[in-house]
Amino acid sequence: METINLIRHILGCGFISLGIIIFFIEIFCVSKLHYVLDRMHFAGTGDTLAFAFTILGSIIINGIDYSSLKLVLVLTFFWFASPVSSHLISRAVMKTDPKMEEHVKVYDEEESKKFIEE
Repeated sequence: METINLIRHILGCGFISLGIIIFFIEIFCVSKLHYVLDRMHFAGTGDTLAFAFTILGSIIINGIDYSSLKLVLVLTFFWFASPVSSHLISRAVMKTDPKMEEHVKVYDEEESKKFIEE
């Protein structure tokens, strides 16, 4: 029984460490990107992945009980809320940035319909 607990703690600490490493990589890489949409994309995906590993490690260490269920619910909420908030902020940037066409190619409605039909 003691070896199972040791393995569970080592595995959980590994997941938490991986999550923290992903957070630090994300922080470093976001500071190197220049355009706001690139930063938003990298930060949104990095946060979601790192948070998932950290919560999963906490669940493994904690074992199966009601606290783990709460952590799963927090993780589920975050997995739905983080991409949606990143998307909304990105849409706001796209609508308000007057120099958008300098950074990305912006298609009008007719051009985008061509891509959908193909």
